Amino acid sequence: MPQINPALTLARTGIAATLALLAVGASAQTVLKIGYTPAKDSHYWVGSTTFCAEIEKNTQARYKCQQFPSSALGGEREQIEAVQLGTQDAVITSTGPVGNFVPEIKVVDIPFLFRDYDHARKVFDGPIGQELLTKFPAKGLVALTWTENGFRHMTNSKRAIVKPEDAKGLKVRTMENKVHMDGYRTFGILPTPMAFPEVFGALQQGTVDGQENPIPVIISSKFWQVQKYASLTGHVYSPALLLVSTRLWGKLSDADKKVFLDAAKVGTAAQRKKVDEDDANGVALMEKEGMQVVRNVDKTAFQEALKPAYAAYAKEFGAENIKKIQDVR
Repeated sequence: MPQINPALTLARTGIAATLALLAVGASAQTVLKIGYTPAKDSHYWVGSTTFCAEIEKNTQARYKCQQFPSSALGGEREQIEAVQLGTQDAVITSTGPVGNFVPEIKVVDIPFLFRDYDHARKVFDGPIGQELLTKFPAKGLVALTWTENGFRHMTNSKRAIVKPEDAKGLKVRTMENKVHMDGYRTFGILPTPMAFPEVFGALQQGTVDGQENPIPVIISSKFWQVQKYASLTGHVYSPALLLVSTRLWGKLSDADKKVFLDAAKVGTAAQRKKVDEDDANGVALMEKEGMQVVRNVDKTAFQEALKPAYAAYAKEFGAENIKKIQDVR
């Protein structure tokens, strides 16, 4: 009978146990699918990358992300639907199509509702914004945080826009958002709703004359290749949301839910910082790339033109709810 070496047996047992633990660790890792429509290196990418890094670090890599920028998983509406169904784990989306899923948030899409970034961020980080986040679970979605897209500006291939009359008759791609479209019609624009993945091609082919988006989107999409004029209208503040599926959320422990919520806050701060940087540097880049940028837009004329739409908004959302947002200081 062969002699058994106790030290060797112990070593083998230790190796086997370590391998077993490694196997369990590997199988316990969950890879999350997170998508968004802007390109890699955009403000959405910065927010998503930061959010994902925080999750991976603070769950000891039990959760990590696979990112899908540049509409790789479809337009915003399709991605929200996928998150709702649980076939996609997370999406960073503008509010553009979100009102079709959670009607209560449509109020924040009203043109010229927010004075500046400070005002907007205080609203969304404060009681009004946090109360709106509670409306999502009933619609099969979990909203972790309000993040940011930025103030929207107009671009087109036809002429410089200084006042509403200059925009009259232009066919402009808009988000699939009735609140925006109703407002833009008062400027004489012909709003053409279209999913973001189709926009560049539509501008290139002349299907539409222009589009409107924040500077971070304009520069990350290189719209100067298909648009000659940009006007800094700042007509709408465009918030964004980090949404996750109820399917994923239901699997998380309370401790992991806190990790996700904390990571969302850190990701939001990074995304806002990138928006600030792009707003500060983007106009010079747009001009360098050949765009004619109108800085001195007649915003008062645009706000006057919007009055009929505001009467309709007051009926739909309640004048007191609009005023509550406007009054935040």
